[in-house]
Amino acid sequence: MAESASNLVQAAAAPGELPEKATPKPQSNPFGRKRNEIPTAEELLANINRQLPFSDEAEKGVISSILQDPNERLSESRVTLPAAAFYHEANRTVYEKLLEFYDKNLPVDPVMLTNALRDQNLLERVGGPAAITELFTFVPVPTHYSYYKKIVLDKHILRQMIHACSLNIDAAYEFGKTELDADINTLIDHSEQRVLAVREATNGKSDGVKSLASHVAEAIDNIQYMLEHPGQLRGLSTGYSKLDSMSGGLQGSEMFVIAARPSMGKTSLAMNLVEHVAVDCDKPCAVFSLEMSATMLVRRLLVSRAQLSLGDLSRGLMSRAQMEALSKATRELQKATILIDDTPGLDVLEMRAKARRMKKQHDIQMIMIDYLQLMTSSSRRAQDNRQIEIAEISAGIKGIAKELNVPIIVLAQLNRSVEGRKGQRPVLSDLRESGSIEQDADMVGLLTREDYAGGKMEVGTEEEEERKKGQALLILAKNRNGPTDDVPLRFIDYAMRFVERFPEEGEAESP
Repeated sequence: MAESASNLVQAAAAPGELPEKATPKPQSNPFGRKRNEIPTAEELLANINRQLPFSDEAEKGVISSILQDPNERLSESRVTLPAAAFYHEANRTVYEKLLEFYDKNLPVDPVMLTNALRDQNLLERVGGPAAITELFTFVPVPTHYSYYKKIVLDKHILRQMIHACSLNIDAAYEFGKTELDADINTLIDHSEQRVLAVREATNGKSDGVKSLASHVAEAIDNIQYMLEHPGQLRGLSTGYSKLDSMSGGLQGSEMFVIAARPSMGKTSLAMNLVEHVAVDCDKPCAVFSLEMSATMLVRRLLVSRAQLSLGDLSRGLMSRAQMEALSKATRELQKATILIDDTPGLDVLEMRAKARRMKKQHDIQMIMIDYLQLMTSSSRRAQDNRQIEIAEISAGIKGIAKELNVPIIVLAQLNRSVEGRKGQRPVLSDLRESGSIEQDADMVGLLTREDYAGGKMEVGTEEEEERKKGQALLILAKNRNGPTDDVPLRFIDYAMRFVERFPEEGEAESP
């Protein structure tokens, strides 16, 4: 390397003269600062009107490659290269017209392109017939198309980043000037969403389509694993053997809705599932609690784990054995990874951003949301129609489950129609406010208790009341990948804990 550099210097020197020692020129920058010095915010803002990054040559190279080989290039470009990636309007107009030709299955050549642009009064906008001819001959061969496309996409991503950061700067300056800007954490979440949206768009450039052969290979691998591990769950254990046998465990990318009327114990059942996965299975979990505070949820976890009475704990009435049980539960929960976010009125996009961070930082394996109807959607379509809002929230939760490949347990409310039904047995149509919840969910469990059906204590004989005390059913009304049936449970009310109920413990289950 030293000899090469020396030869180059000598070659540049005049004949008969000794080359002077080369001194590197300082690289120019818009601030007149040293290379490694970071510009101040004032200097950045002073140069905010700098030209956006683009490459006219790369854009023309892409279009020229397409024009020379349209059959090969257009099918790929249609999926992986959006028209917005072209900075110059003339290039973007030509590219959009090429995509239109592809969609209509029309032949692509300079004559057809020129004629179509002239008919729509767009020819002069792109520079006239000479510009089209120049595009066709701009590159000698189209083999470097992929390199040109990468340059165009990279410049497009840089412009998106600049736009997102500019919006974040403007939002930060304007924060606090209206009554709606009460929470700075919301500002941070929205700022993060804008940047993450650029990442999402970047990852979404590939069509993500796999051949049937690859899917078959994955399916065979799954079947082979099940044959080699008979009886082993494919997903996370719920802690309830019958539910595990019907579902195969909680699977990644699945949405499990647990719905019930108020005060049936939805939160208790969901937290029992979270506790089992996080403590007994040692898998990190995330909990989004829109109804209860994190302090109350942790208190419930401790009481349920130690099987103590919350009433006795509130009054400070505990024996030595109960204190030891509480101490043991505390140690076990401290070792577990349960991340609790108790932000009220959480927007589905904010939850998505937070779940992404939790997945990246803690590799969470399950998410629980309490509960769906308390979430919000900030889209314009959802502002005036509650059913559209619930549908967007439900679809957003399912999208998070697929993106992060984790099961999501979602609590939901049932409407009052169940209370007027004979036997008060809930059905899928009782899901409140939107049928989209039923459509998006992979599993739907309807929770009911015989001693608290319809939200009020049922009055019967003393023997019947004793038999019904604590009896509960989780009606698995929908199971996309398995059978549906009732899961008998027993509710320990003082400890807010659901345990399995076996046939010998009570009467035959209701049909």
